[in-house]
Amino acid sequence: MASILQIGSRWRAQVRRRGQSITKTFKTKSAAQAWAREQETAIDKGQTAIDAHAVTVDELISKYREARAESGRVVKPKSNEDYILQRLADAFGDCLTTQLNTQRIVKFAQARKAGGAGGYTIDMDLSKLGTVMRHTASLLDIVLPDAVGTARPALHHLDLIGPGKKRDRRPSNGEIEQILAWFAEHPEREQAMPDLLRIAIQCAFRRGELFSLRWDDIDTERHLALVRDRKHPRQKVGNNEWVPLIGNSFEIITRQPRYPVPEDYAIRRAADPSLPPHKNEFIFRFNKSTASKYFKQACDAKGIVGLRLHDLRHEATSALFEAGWDIPEVAAVTGHKDWRNLKRYTNLSVADIAKKGRLKIDAGP
Repeated sequence: MASILQIGSRWRAQVRRRGQSITKTFKTKSAAQAWAREQETAIDKGQTAIDAHAVTVDELISKYREARAESGRVVKPKSNEDYILQRLADAFGDCLTTQLNTQRIVKFAQARKAGGAGGYTIDMDLSKLGTVMRHTASLLDIVLPDAVGTARPALHHLDLIGPGKKRDRRPSNGEIEQILAWFAEHPEREQAMPDLLRIAIQCAFRRGELFSLRWDDIDTERHLALVRDRKHPRQKVGNNEWVPLIGNSFEIITRQPRYPVPEDYAIRRAADPSLPPHKNEFIFRFNKSTASKYFKQACDAKGIVGLRLHDLRHEATSALFEAGWDIPEVAAVTGHKDWRNLKRYTNLSVADIAKKGRLKIDAGP
């Protein structure tokens, strides 16, 4: 039986049924009674009643993942989206959704900036938080405040979020040698890191693409790698592309240690394809965040300033153009669908261009 109590000039309805307890306040007693009856009927039918004032951000994120999975649009393990959702759950998990405010969001953004994240990356995190709250609240038939939207003016004013900035940082050969030397000096770190860097600086893979490569994705005859669900401006799923393993990347990949998938897991996955791949199916089995952390440690130890792991993608792209590759050829490696986007990753050496110009003039007509 529902409890209807008058609180000042308003009426509070409380429903306790089958271990659930939810409350809501109304202007009139009749409205409170009608709502209570609806909730009791929903619970009796096996539907889950959600109290907007009692659900945490962590619970909302979990329900968002469940809804995505049930709709056939699973949040892929080890994907960038997966890491963003985990980061949000860690930062806001214990916070009630109705109590999420600008102060807490700003503190999150400040901590991310202090950790080295740029304004565009922080904005991506918070956009995902807004997406989770908006869509999951609609699915649960609850009303939540637009905490992220309310916080945006303050975030912009404090320069904590903003558009992505074009980077032109390219590593020198000496810097790459220093970084590789640091990993040789620290064998306790991931032993595959030097090879991963060698591949990145030749094939222009995104970090996530490298860590999603499986042994079954390598075409040993044609020296190609299948990049699954490659980033695309419109197509989010199913954009699989074969990418050439240029330079000695194929040899580097094939010399990586290979571990068998446990038989029991292989049987389970054959029966249930929705199970994620076992870690032994991946060529690089450690975490992509670990790779970025170790890369930064190597740069800091060697006094290399302003270089990020993602800059190796810029270096690889620029090097291909400098080697005389044309736009379609480079795009086949990088996966870009638009020259305007590819241009952002192209940082040609002005000195090299000047040198080529002199050689052309010296050669004559």
